[in-house]
Amino acid sequence: MQIVANVLVGLVAALHAWILVLEMFLWERAPGRKLSGFDSAMAKATAPLAANQGLYNGFLAAGLVWGLIAGDPTGYRVQVFFLSCVVVAGLYGAATANRRILFAQALPGALALAAVLVAG
Repeated sequence: MQIVANVLVGLVAALHAWILVLEMFLWERAPGRKLSGFDSAMAKATAPLAANQGLYNGFLAAGLVWGLIAGDPTGYRVQVFFLSCVVVAGLYGAATANRRILFAQALPGALALAAVLVAG
């Protein structure tokens, strides 16, 4: 079960690294505009906000990678903390911004968190 948990944590980390790229560097280009649904003017106007969000997603990814490489009990605790942050952020985003975030962020985070807790 530990391998499954580690793979899921790694996938959630990769997802948040990709979100960082989308929000910080591709927001005004086709991939970022497709994600947001914004036209070019709105994407340009919101780019600084998206970049800030992207940075926070990068922190989540970095924390999850830290949890994977740190020895236990620290690694386990770090994974639980950052996956909990991912789930809360996903729930908040789904409630306030777009319901898709529930399935794109909160659900993968919750599955990984459950796997980590079972494996721990």
